[in-house]
Amino acid sequence: MPQPTRRHALGAFVVKELRHILRDRQTLTILLLLPLAQVVLFGFAIRTDVNDIRLAVVDPAPDDATRSLRDRFTGTDRFRVVASAPSAERLEPLFRRGEVDVALVFAPGFSRALATGAAAPLQLITDASNPSTGSTMQTYASAVIAAWQRERVTRAPASGAGGPVVIDPQVRMLFNPTLESVNLFVPGLIALVLTLVSAQMTAISLSREKERGTMEILLVSPLRPWQIIVGKVAPYLLLAFANVLTALAAAWLVFAVPFRGSLVLLLASSTLYTLVGLALGTLIAARTGSQLTAMTASMMGTMLPSTLLSGMIFPIASLPLPLQLVSHVVPARWFIVVVRGIMLKGAGLAHLWQELAVLTLMLAVLMVAAIRSFKPRLA
Repeated sequence: MPQPTRRHALGAFVVKELRHILRDRQTLTILLLLPLAQVVLFGFAIRTDVNDIRLAVVDPAPDDATRSLRDRFTGTDRFRVVASAPSAERLEPLFRRGEVDVALVFAPGFSRALATGAAAPLQLITDASNPSTGSTMQTYASAVIAAWQRERVTRAPASGAGGPVVIDPQVRMLFNPTLESVNLFVPGLIALVLTLVSAQMTAISLSREKERGTMEILLVSPLRPWQIIVGKVAPYLLLAFANVLTALAAAWLVFAVPFRGSLVLLLASSTLYTLVGLALGTLIAARTGSQLTAMTASMMGTMLPSTLLSGMIFPIASLPLPLQLVSHVVPARWFIVVVRGIMLKGAGLAHLWQELAVLTLMLAVLMVAAIRSFKPRLA
């Protein structure tokens, strides 16, 4: 009977393929965990609200009124006072280093204007390098001021205070006053392109060499493991450097993204970040057994975190605390701060040395791990 034989053959073939998948524990684990990781990351990272807004207060003449409005901000679950200054001149380095999101600047005559019923001068300064979060933070701050003003109005008749309570907040958006979204995405895309070229392509290329058996030929040559790694990744370093130049040219000529900082510092930082990606890609290739596994692992270990946990699109402060902690080991988080700082804020090495130091430390750790993993896995 031919029909039952065909059915039996099909069933045997399915069982054989199933056993083949079950024997490849590494690929099976990735295939099962990848969808779960995507659901969890996208579910937690895709948030439009903004939490943990860092507030700086400039109050040259503190009194009951200014302290009351300040307490109104700290009484919410969104704002946290991280700096106090007697003058607005202290704010610029705080914004350039990315330590402050919003600044509340009281004029010396704020309380006197409230008492006489005149418009009380108040300035609200917001970091708009991320236009979506910048406008959201501005809205939150304006809502707190409006609620405080309404509360003062209701108290005024009972206390016998003269004149209406009028506040005239002057809104100022720093670094991106027109709230152009392209100014947010282009610096982040530079990090994403470098991640693709350096980490993912390196992992796939080295894994392909292992599958073809050509890596063993290199291992019996006089070259040492670190020399083989350098020879393999050097072309990708040059390619990534060329990608940075073309991306910057497109940013200036096509999208008119402002560039306020040092080109030399940006190119040096991009080279450092590319080296981190190359070291990470080499480590992934040394730890995986096939090209497919290396491609999947590199996507999970580089592309997804670089997109969702780096602050490229969604603010890190909006993530749950465990994911905020995980984001500290994502190289793109630190590099995006550097790129936006140089391009949009004109920040220099004095403002960005901490992020560059973190990337340097990551490079050292990943290089040591990659070289040690490369030799015992392939030799």
